[in-house]
Amino acid sequence: MAAATPAGDHSAPSARTLVIIPTYNERENIRLIVGRLHAALPDVHVLIADDGSPDGTGAVADELAAASDGRIHVMHRTEKNGLGAAYIAGFRWGLERDYTVLVEMDADGSHAPEQLHLLLEKVDGGADLVLGSRYVPGGTVVNWPWHREVLSRGGNIYSRLALGVKVRDITGGYRAYRREVLETLDLDAIESHGYCFQVDLAWRTLQAGFTVDEVPITFTERVIGDSKMSGNIVQEALFKVTVWGLRNRWVRLRGLVGRH
Repeated sequence: MAAATPAGDHSAPSARTLVIIPTYNERENIRLIVGRLHAALPDVHVLIADDGSPDGTGAVADELAAASDGRIHVMHRTEKNGLGAAYIAGFRWGLERDYTVLVEMDADGSHAPEQLHLLLEKVDGGADLVLGSRYVPGGTVVNWPWHREVLSRGGNIYSRLALGVKVRDITGGYRAYRREVLETLDLDAIESHGYCFQVDLAWRTLQAGFTVDEVPITFTERVIGDSKMSGNIVQEALFKVTVWGLRNRWVRLRGLVGRH
């Protein structure tokens, strides 16, 4: 993969990259995002995980797969079970087929495929999980309403404080995992849905002792279609992050007491 491995090292992890793109009613977006991805990085494979979209997204995905040379795959799921369930199904699919890097990417264009090489270069450099970050120097957000940015920044600050981590964009959904991370984590134990899923996986990755790095990205609000963000997603994230943080502090406190 030339863009991710400038020296042409086909033994690098990113040489077998699978980009997982969950979809629900993304008929107008999916063709565009896959086209941009393969224009930027022709060698990556794509798995479109469609949750039974009533707008025909699955049929468009099948057309793309049929016209490809084996680089595009489709997983048809029968119901809308949330972002987390779609990604876990995609992870399992990719692990079974020996992909060495598995990438999360939104279908709506908010994650620029042209910046994926930045994440892959960090993985090839030794990072176990690389997050595309809006909130490290160089990261930006484009066309977001002010209340969404306040909510996002506030959620990340709260997560950092509650969990005691240094990751600045732990809620972000543009990320690349080495397969060893996903093989180590107990995917059956992950019950988070929506965007809390992103915090959950990053937190578990850190707890397991893996290295997490961040690279700046430009996050652009979708132009076509509606955001899947809802009040329930925010409430779930707030509740679960609080529980994880309190549990972690309790475990650490017990450890300190036990040594005295």
